[in-house]
Amino acid sequence: MQDNTMLNYINNVLENMPLDWLKLTTHRLDIYNEALAKTQFLEQFEILYNNNNYSTSELEKLPTAYDYIRLGHPLSCILEWTVGKLNNIAPENVISFASQTMPILAILRKNSFNNKNTQIVYTEALPDCFNEAILKNVYGYTFNLKKVDKAEDVSTFNGSTIFISNQENINNVALTPNIDFYINLQNNIGSILIANGEENNNYISEIQHVRRRESIAMTPSNVNVVLKAIALQSSYNNQVDIDKTSKTEVLSLINKISGSNTKALVASSGLSIQYAILMGLIHDALEHNPEKAIKIVVPPNCYGGTNDQARRVAVSIDNVEIVDLPVDGDADMVSSIDRVLNTIATQDAIPYIIAEIPTNPRVEVPNLTALKEALTKVRKTKNGDTAIDPVFVLDQTFCPNVQFLGKGKILSTVRTISFASGSKFPSGGQCTAGYCVGNTKTESLIEKIETHLKLCDNEATSLQYQILAKQMPSMNKRIIDAYKNTREFVNYIHEVLPEAKINFVSKDLAEQEFMPSVFSLDLPTKGNTNEEKETYKRALNLKLINLMITEIPNESKFCVSYGQLKGCYWTVPATSTQGTTKEGDKDYIVRASLSANMDLEKHKEVFLKFVKSI
Repeated sequence: MQDNTMLNYINNVLENMPLDWLKLTTHRLDIYNEALAKTQFLEQFEILYNNNNYSTSELEKLPTAYDYIRLGHPLSCILEWTVGKLNNIAPENVISFASQTMPILAILRKNSFNNKNTQIVYTEALPDCFNEAILKNVYGYTFNLKKVDKAEDVSTFNGSTIFISNQENINNVALTPNIDFYINLQNNIGSILIANGEENNNYISEIQHVRRRESIAMTPSNVNVVLKAIALQSSYNNQVDIDKTSKTEVLSLINKISGSNTKALVASSGLSIQYAILMGLIHDALEHNPEKAIKIVVPPNCYGGTNDQARRVAVSIDNVEIVDLPVDGDADMVSSIDRVLNTIATQDAIPYIIAEIPTNPRVEVPNLTALKEALTKVRKTKNGDTAIDPVFVLDQTFCPNVQFLGKGKILSTVRTISFASGSKFPSGGQCTAGYCVGNTKTESLIEKIETHLKLCDNEATSLQYQILAKQMPSMNKRIIDAYKNTREFVNYIHEVLPEAKINFVSKDLAEQEFMPSVFSLDLPTKGNTNEEKETYKRALNLKLINLMITEIPNESKFCVSYGQLKGCYWTVPATSTQGTTKEGDKDYIVRASLSANMDLEKHKEVFLKFVKSI
């Protein structure tokens, strides 16, 4: 009876939920406590449940569950809460993925660090993309596979037991004491993991971290399908395979926009494609140069997800190390790359460089001719042999319109793979998908990257392809129009607050098609000591953001993103995008992302009000 009451409530919530729960990719930071992600949302959601209150207005008042839907979102939290209630499991022990294999890899990763045995038990079949040989030989994971007739046949095991279930109904799961992790596969939708028993609670945060960095939560649209089936106690029609028409169109658009005619790949998020890139490159290195060390070269203050994921990969695979690449401020990307590559050459190691152009958050572009020279320079090992040339992994999220790869372009002769977060300009903020494409010198590498994209089951969903197919044709025009607004706003800030330091591209760079619509603002400060000055500036950052979102609530939003279809987004990188970056490398400055569709004059008016108040 209690289950029926709850299921009826869930059905009513689905009928009355805010549209943003399905449509938004990024959520408000001003009502978000990252330390209480999911927990705070569910505590207040449960109050509504106990009062049988499912009005749209009350659901809209709930705090942000996660700031970005790759990590989780209101519907994923409600799904996990529902599955937990139905199976007498705490909601924090239930974690949904858009991937069928990544929850398995998350457990294998932790057990690899702890030298703990793992057995993977299944009744019908493992996910189609599961590849035992690659997981053991490239990722370095050890595990046993065992097929049984039913969950009750799972025997005791000295280590972790993962049970893979293909049953659609998850309302009453057979959780026996011998099962540590129950993974329910949802065809073409993803999976739902249950951590069983207190002894496995210490896995939860690390499984969440894998979802955060190497995959994504089950998407809102797919969670909606699963929740409806659970609430109505019905079978849902398995989601159709990828929309081939949309996929073909998107791949063609990527080739056209990038100027490269090689094979493009599309993943569930920018970090999902980056993970496939890194693992594909490592796979290639292990295959062709197994005796050589691998060096992942990455800026210490770049986008926090890129930084964190690269370091997570390095620490989990033997013979892979991180090399810091200073690129901002007093450091110059080209000289840093030249110096780092010289050192790696003497070590006879394999260099893989990840860099953003323009850099984030300081929006700097290196001398591209000098960059090409540094990357193509022939270097020697200590023994006088020719060193292995680098692979340049270029994050073009801020300027996906600039062509680096095609015939005659600046990086056409350098082994270069370009990738971008599709949650920004490509989709206009309507989905999280990311993509990559290489030049002709990387075609064999792309095949390896595709292998790992498939293994991780991190390809873009059908809906993501459909959104990209709709939005990408207008992307380059939106970039130009948003840049014009940004340039005008930056010029205005220079005029009314000349002592502020603004990081934005020059007009000369804009003429070379580097037209980001994001800038960083280092506000003037006061104080007698460095500590006083820093404290004052950080408070001033929040004062500006809070004034903007209060005075222009329909357009200005405190959140993390870029390339949105409308409005203006504000954030402080140090407390958002650089969340996992080392404290000394964080940027406590304001970052603003403007769109083509916004009331620019109103934003100028409010900014002037801010200036007069300081």
